Amino acid sequence: MVKDLTIEFYLGVVATIFTAVGIWTGLKLTRTKTKVVVQTEFTFNEIELNRLGISKRELEVLTLMAQGLSNQEIADKLFVSLNTIKTHSSNLFLKLEVNRRTQAIQKAKALSLIR
Repeated sequence: MVKDLTIEFYLGVVATIFTAVGIWTGLKLTRTKTKVVVQTEFTFNEIELNRLGISKRELEVLTLMAQGLSNQEIADKLFVSLNTIKTHSSNLFLKLEVNRRTQAIQKAKALSLIR
C-alpha cells in the first residue's frame, strides 16, 4: 500500500514538473519580443562622393540599387535604356573598386554615400 502511494506520488510530481516546464517554455516562445531600433542621423559624405568622381545620376542608380530594384526597374524609373543603367553600374563598380551590386551598396553605406 505504501509502495503504491509512493509511485503515484512520484508520478504526480514528475507530471507536475513536466507541466510547469511545458507552460514556462510555451510562454517563453510565444512572448512578444521587443526590438530596440536606434536611428542615427544620416550625414551625406559629399567629399567622398567628389573624391570618387561619382556623378549625380550614378548616385541615383546606386540609391535605387540599394532599394532592391533590378536594372530594368531602375531603367524604367529613370526613363533611360537598360544599357545605360548597365553602363552606370559598371562605372560605379570601377569607382568603388567592387565586383558586385551587394559590395557596391555595402561600400557606399560605409562611405556614407547612401542610407
